[in-house]
Amino acid sequence: MTGSNSEQLSLIEELKTIVGASNTLTDSVKKQAFTKGIRFGGGDAVAVVKPATLVEIWQILKVCVAADIAVIMQAANTGLTGGSTPDGNEYDRSIVIISTMRVNDIHIVDNGKQIVGLPGSTLFGLEDVLKPYGREPHSVIGSSCIGASIVGGICNNSGGALVQRGPAYTELSIYAQIDIDGNLSLVNNLGIHLGNNPEEILTNLQQKNFTDSDLEFTEKRASDNEYHERVRQIDEPTPSRYNNDGRRLYESSGCAGKLAVFAVRLDTFEIPAKQQVFYVGTNDAQVLTKMRRDILSTFKSLPVSGEYLHRDCYDTSKKYGKDTFLVIDKLGSKYIPKMFGMKRVVDRYADKISFLPTKISDRFMQYLSCLWPDHLPKRMNEFRDQYEHHWILEMSNEGVDEAKAYLDDFFANNEGNYFDCTKDEGEKAILHRFVAGGAIGRQQLMNSKELGNIMTIDVAFPRNEQDWFEKLPKELDDQIAVKLYYGHLFCHVMHQNYILKKGVDSKAVKAKILESFDARGAEYPAEHNVGHEYFAKDALKSFYKELDPTNSFNPGIGKTSKCKHWH
Repeated sequence: MTGSNSEQLSLIEELKTIVGASNTLTDSVKKQAFTKGIRFGGGDAVAVVKPATLVEIWQILKVCVAADIAVIMQAANTGLTGGSTPDGNEYDRSIVIISTMRVNDIHIVDNGKQIVGLPGSTLFGLEDVLKPYGREPHSVIGSSCIGASIVGGICNNSGGALVQRGPAYTELSIYAQIDIDGNLSLVNNLGIHLGNNPEEILTNLQQKNFTDSDLEFTEKRASDNEYHERVRQIDEPTPSRYNNDGRRLYESSGCAGKLAVFAVRLDTFEIPAKQQVFYVGTNDAQVLTKMRRDILSTFKSLPVSGEYLHRDCYDTSKKYGKDTFLVIDKLGSKYIPKMFGMKRVVDRYADKISFLPTKISDRFMQYLSCLWPDHLPKRMNEFRDQYEHHWILEMSNEGVDEAKAYLDDFFANNEGNYFDCTKDEGEKAILHRFVAGGAIGRQQLMNSKELGNIMTIDVAFPRNEQDWFEKLPKELDDQIAVKLYYGHLFCHVMHQNYILKKGVDSKAVKAKILESFDARGAEYPAEHNVGHEYFAKDALKSFYKELDPTNSFNPGIGKTSKCKHWH
């Protein structure tokens, strides 16, 4: 990182003038929650600033551009590949992180059919705002339960579990961009008339100083409204969705922080009048292959979701995701960000005491969760004992009866079984699947003396792939202590997680696995974006360079250059 001490001090004073001293963090301990990823990555920043308004964000950007400072826009910092934090300290400029979480307004437009989300607005906040309108957002669980932001989902083309809706996507947004000559400009492609200069536009946007007559309705998309057709094309040799898909790289969508996004405009979706969860178990992965193809190609109604969970992942989620499950089940998803905040504070102070173990909050919560009785429904646990593969199939409206008739007929002639979930069973089955991601890290932490590193891959298999369940060659399998598989089976997006044996080279193992994916026409990452863990492929790298020719926003993303002008 560059810049003299006097220059950095001058910059910090300017930032304090904009947001106040208490919202300008320079202490390394206080910055840690923003400079370190939730699972992967971390580095240093000269300051973390927490603006309260869109205009303050604009003013911070002007100061940073004038001082030749690189900027990372950060919302909830829940990304799993480190894409919203620095990556090491090998940059040619200092970095400022702008935390947008105080700017969390959500504006309802078009009678709830669309919303405008500001940069710190969250998915679970959007769920609450939309309920009175009988509507719901693109994603309703998963990342939402740890407080992921609306804008972050768009910037990363996040996938979501819902089969009809595809990746998070819009062509309507407002953002700041730096051109090849280093000039900062505000681009209003939100489809709302808000004024003529940046300060006026941003003030009117935040305060909702606009009416329905200021809205434009054009052919520009506010969601991936073609995905429901694409996912049905089960014989196509390409994946249905993945981060490098050029179809869905457009301005803010997929930009991975190469623009400073102020707001996005998105479609919302009607809450179904009738919903039903079916719990499916089988010992033959090909049974699920046949079901997937049948349902996508013959059903009149697309499923809401179809979440796969292997038995080993069921066990890990049950044991090591129990505390998160209970917090969400008893207190609601809105409590999760508070829990993460408390954990960070506890760990920060505990790290100063040399004899205490690392991540003491996780260890304490794990021990505490063991005191609670079994939290999963009896019928789910019985299926766990009987079946290796678990599939949580959710249908809505006319699709409920359609699925019921199909499942009765199918399992009269095929191995496996299913049951209709009660409302409580259905909610707990879905929640059990979605705490799996955090449970894997907890398992490795609690057994770190015996286990090696974690390695995670989210991969999109071609739509015509039928051998989706992984069978590793012996030379690779022998290096892995724990394999944990879950994913969105209808979309053919799988999350494949590995805990390696002690001393195993994780990079070498991962390279071999990714090589096998390349041979099968798979794409990766599928929905977590490249972050600092994956190489951005040529099409994605070109997109980044087009958006940010001076490489001033989130430099180094996708293992690209961290230097100015991409040198």
